[in-house]
Amino acid sequence: MTLPATPRKPKILVLFSDTGGGHRSAAQAVIESLEDKHPGGFELDMVDVFRAYAPYPFNRAPELYPAMVKIPDLWGFGYRMVDGPRRAVLVMDTLWPWIRPAAKQLVREHPMDLVFCVHPLFNAPVLRALGKHRPPFITTVTDLVTAPNYWFHRREDVCVVPTEQVRRSALRNGLRPEQVKLLGLPISKKFMVTEDKQALRAKLGWPEDRPVVLMIGGAEGMGPLYDTARNISYTSPESALVVITGRNEKLKRRMESADWTIPFFVYSFVNTMPDFMKAADILVTKAGPGTISEALASGLPMVLNSRIPGQEDGNVRYVVEEGAGRWAPGTERTARAVRRWIANPKVRESAATACSRIAKPRAADDIADLIWNWLPQNDNGSLKS
Repeated sequence: MTLPATPRKPKILVLFSDTGGGHRSAAQAVIESLEDKHPGGFELDMVDVFRAYAPYPFNRAPELYPAMVKIPDLWGFGYRMVDGPRRAVLVMDTLWPWIRPAAKQLVREHPMDLVFCVHPLFNAPVLRALGKHRPPFITTVTDLVTAPNYWFHRREDVCVVPTEQVRRSALRNGLRPEQVKLLGLPISKKFMVTEDKQALRAKLGWPEDRPVVLMIGGAEGMGPLYDTARNISYTSPESALVVITGRNEKLKRRMESADWTIPFFVYSFVNTMPDFMKAADILVTKAGPGTISEALASGLPMVLNSRIPGQEDGNVRYVVEEGAGRWAPGTERTARAVRRWIANPKVRESAATACSRIAKPRAADDIADLIWNWLPQNDNGSLKS
């Protein structure tokens, strides 16, 4: 007696790289939603393309990226030199003979039923390596407003965009309206959970009778966090200050050893960012798309104190024009902006309302549904015959 074959689960290939924290976190948010909605219904294959397949020196990109963006003028110049619809195509066409062997190897070693890409530099080479007869290819743009033209490829089946500004960019790059879905930038579904601010503060051990300022320096603890924190403590003595330093342990030790005249809390990495943002009153951060999207979902008004020239320029304009935050680079300007919001709670509350108005906290769920509907599967999750 021959037993019936076990149906094969559809396999999703996720293309990402740790050039900045946003690509991985966006992918993980969608995967989290897929696993919640369809537990055991698919197989997952995550590939950090730069590290695993890119030729030298591109394989060093995850390690080199933090150092490169610390030279903002040079980074901005390079960004403008290679971006643009025609230049993006020209760059990829020029590089193709060099990267073709790696792209062919990637698709050969990772059979898939659907490709989910969250990095702009992988669309063109992987689509080219897959050829004409290929599985569905879905891209999610993880830049909030100013998206590099490399995100947009006419052979993508779906390009998910976070804002109307990026939707227009996709159309200017030749994508058809039906290819582009405005769903938002995916963040953890934990940001959709509503919790009482005072209860969260009690759980975290933060003061419940003071406005709390949350400062985030990114994974590398970038920017003048120490000087900015000192300025805020001097100009807003009625506040409490929470600082996340990331991998910058030297900065964390310096902050821990300093004398503070206000309640002060410092952390390296946290896995409860939704709680932190919902418990705080003001966020001080660089203009990273993921952090901005999380703050919007949390109704947390933000003071943006730095940005990466090029892809983060539009983020600043978006936040300011929508009334969700202020642009205040430099330690003194940041401290003054925080001071104005602490002194004017109604203005701060108006910014919090603006955050909630433009937030798209369900983006990860919506993208997960989109992916599931594109998979070649039956209702039970097995592959169609």
